[in-house]
Amino acid sequence: MDTSAVNTSSVTVVGLGPMGRAMAGAYLDAGYRVTVWNRTASRADELVARGAVRADTVEQALAANEVVVLSLTDYAAMYAILEPAAAALEGRVLVNLSSDTPERAREGAAWAAKHGARHLTGGVQTPPSGIGTKEFDTFYSGPRDLFEQYEDVLRVITGTDYRGEDPGLAALYYQLQMDLFWTALTAWLHTLAVANANGISASAIRPLATEVLGGMGQFIDFYTPRIEAGEHVGDVERISMAVASLEHVVHTTRDSGVDPALPVAVLEAFRQGAAAGHEEDSLTWLIEVFGRRAAA
Repeated sequence: MDTSAVNTSSVTVVGLGPMGRAMAGAYLDAGYRVTVWNRTASRADELVARGAVRADTVEQALAANEVVVLSLTDYAAMYAILEPAAAALEGRVLVNLSSDTPERAREGAAWAAKHGARHLTGGVQTPPSGIGTKEFDTFYSGPRDLFEQYEDVLRVITGTDYRGEDPGLAALYYQLQMDLFWTALTAWLHTLAVANANGISASAIRPLATEVLGGMGQFIDFYTPRIEAGEHVGDVERISMAVASLEHVVHTTRDSGVDPALPVAVLEAFRQGAAAGHEEDSLTWLIEVFGRRAAA
């Protein structure tokens, strides 16, 4: 395998789960010379058939190209794979699209620098089906000059959304998005469980669910300036109203024979707000409840 040519029209992709395979495929479609490596080598078969080069070792994968895209489960996987080949990291640009925490992203960037590599953190905002399109973005953070130098390479994967020099920022914005996504999706699934227990199908609930979730944007737009101003006036809704409403949800859930743990957890947060003397304030005051828990 010839590893002498290093240029920005070629990339290495390490990690060939569904996301990594989609990324490698996007680079092939864009005319890049693509080197791939995965612990289970057979995952590269389809990509090799399309023109990718399968590296026999991690060292070969790193040596092949300056830009190395990491699509791994987390940063622990990065260390497990790259530490034995750390001597080959000198001069590499690690585009780490693995999901993890902001602090681990910062630690990962420092670890890469210690071995002579530069690191960009990424947070991909699409499933594999959206890779190679401009409909979705990826959060990036790390050295601005590095991002700008390789932005054209990054845009092959998705659009780019640079968030700042701190390596942890892309991971932070990604986790903020996931916090909202998984919580909302879980709430929908719980709603379906209660509906199904009462003989109501997912299809019947679908238009109601999309209407409620679609309308959330209006609430977010309305409350954001108030929250930033520290105003939690209960002129639209109040914590006391929310407590009463969630109690009805919990009772309905129990009467349906469905696990009430999810709405009970939300109700507990509401009750804490009321117990703190803010029962007549807006539900937005719960930001203080959640923040105090973190401080404790």
